[in-house]
Amino acid sequence: MSSSLRVGYVPEHFSTPLYFARTYFSLSADLIPFLSGTGHMVTALRAGELDIAIGLTEGWIAAIAKEVAAYQAAEKTPSDNDFKVVGTFVETPLCWAISTGYGRERITNVQDLKGKKVGVSRGGSGSYVMSYVLKDREGWDQPFECVPLQTFEGLRKGVNDGTVDFFMWEYFTSKRYYSSDTLHPIKKVGEIYTPWSSWKIVARTPLMDTPALDSFLDKVNAGIKYFEEHQEEAVQYISTKLDYEEEDAKEWMKTVRFARDVRGVKKSVIKDTVEMLQKAGVIEGEVWRKGDESTMVEKFVGILREED
Repeated sequence: MSSSLRVGYVPEHFSTPLYFARTYFSLSADLIPFLSGTGHMVTALRAGELDIAIGLTEGWIAAIAKEVAAYQAAEKTPSDNDFKVVGTFVETPLCWAISTGYGRERITNVQDLKGKKVGVSRGGSGSYVMSYVLKDREGWDQPFECVPLQTFEGLRKGVNDGTVDFFMWEYFTSKRYYSSDTLHPIKKVGEIYTPWSSWKIVARTPLMDTPALDSFLDKVNAGIKYFEEHQEEAVQYISTKLDYEEEDAKEWMKTVRFARDVRGVKKSVIKDTVEMLQKAGVIEGEVWRKGDESTMVEKFVGILREED
């Protein structure tokens, strides 16, 4: 393991407390941005290129569940390059905007998307997982054909040149491009909320129960507290250093609630997310036997949070 923690994150508005943790509370880590999101960080974690990452709940849980099911089928033991959920970064759900190309006149609402091609950042990403959740919500039998386009810009290009018909991305990140005078403009046709809290912290298994992990979580807590107490500074950072309008930053801050203490994840969150992803067809195979909570805790959770 590298002497300095390598931390993957998505360089969007949700990362602001991480910036404050490094700026004001001596967070000693290499912060590595991943424009293509959670799916790319899964790959980097398993390649030993990251120690910790902050990403979307559905991407982490789907990746761990698929690996657990594969290990159980083959009766193998997980490797050191596996990772577990160690923290809850954001308590609120994520609103995914469903968007198509600005001039796509034949696509005006979600019903027009049945049987269409969906753009995703990459396989296993949040945008990939949520395409299955959308299919399940609408009661459609067949999953969408998923086309990996890597980045938010790539997705916007794809819906305008006809490579794909629609994609899903966080609402406030999408919002500024709902105008014809932006680069690769898009049109909103719907939205969908995650049925779970939206952002989790994961760490590779060799980092469990170490002072380095404890220190990192302490610094993130301090960054969140600073964010909550200095909202004008947060808005200025988001609107000048990230790709957001000032008014959108202010509106987003009314909707988000970060964890007061990021340590741990509840068993119920893991269980409910896995069951939803199984129902949607994202996860196949047996993850745990009915009532076998010990498997869930051991394979998914590095730090357990008490239920309310």
